[in-house]
Amino acid sequence: MDERDWYDDDPYVERPYVIVERQDAGAGIGSFIIGLALGAGVALLLAPQSGEETRRAVARRARRAQEAAQDFVEDVSGTVADKFNQVRASVEERIDATFEAVDAKKRQVSNAVEAGRAAARQTRGELEHRIAERKAAYKDS
Repeated sequence: MDERDWYDDDPYVERPYVIVERQDAGAGIGSFIIGLALGAGVALLLAPQSGEETRRAVARRARRAQEAAQDFVEDVSGTVADKFNQVRASVEERIDATFEAVDAKKRQVSNAVEAGRAAARQTRGELEHRIAERKAAYKDS
């Protein structure tokens, strides 16, 4: 009997186990923001300033945060708009190139069809001329 088999029968012996933790990629940022908010709250509670001074400081910081957020949004929206315009221009260029290629192929096909018709007319004329010669030779004989 193996030593591990003996532990399997004893319900009071803890068995080893494995803990698997998963972290999302954005979890660190969320934790940082929560910590930042909690730290700001504790700083406000423990600040040696009067209520009026604290309110002004909070309002000033809130305005700065709002301005920073607006600047960030403007930068991001500008970048997104630029990228959109680049992609749009690229797609339009490809569409134009495709239309030009299709038009060139249409011209090639039209020229080939016209050349085929001209060759058919010429061949028909030659054939009719040969038939007429044969008929004349047949009548003469």
